[in-house]
Amino acid sequence: MKKYYIGVILASAFLSILSGCQESNHNVNEEKVVKETMNPSVHIDPAIDLSSDQIISIIIEFKTKPAKIAVLEAEAKGIPLTIEEAKEKVEESHVTFQKELQTLLDKNQVPYTVRNTYKTAFNGVSMELPANEIIRLAESSSIISKIYPNKKIQLDPPISPSDQK
Repeated sequence: MKKYYIGVILASAFLSILSGCQESNHNVNEEKVVKETMNPSVHIDPAIDLSSDQIISIIIEFKTKPAKIAVLEAEAKGIPLTIEEAKEKVEESHVTFQKELQTLLDKNQVPYTVRNTYKTAFNGVSMELPANEIIRLAESSSIISKIYPNKKIQLDPPISPSDQK
């Protein structure tokens, strides 16, 4: 009887490993197709399910740095850049993004909503759209650097010494 159980356990383990390998190869192939169809300079957080048609909230970071950061980086490299020039580049990145939205999403009747724009500490936008349309944005974007899921994060307040008793 013990030999039977060991055989069943070994067979189950073997099938689990085998099915895991097949699933792994499927994921590798799927990932390869996604990478081949999008702009390689855009980083998309792997937590985003690009095959889903569900509306998700994302944050898009543009390649153009916020004005103050751009000025500091230019200064460190010895490149002259005024704050006004840097602010103008930030504004241009938002105008370019709006034009890309019209070309890539509006013309393809993709539903989306831009929720917020960010220009000071971070240059980009938060928006909602179907997850499987993120690839369309990443395909030809000359301004998108990174795409992240937009999640609310709650931090617990620090525990005071009196609460630890």
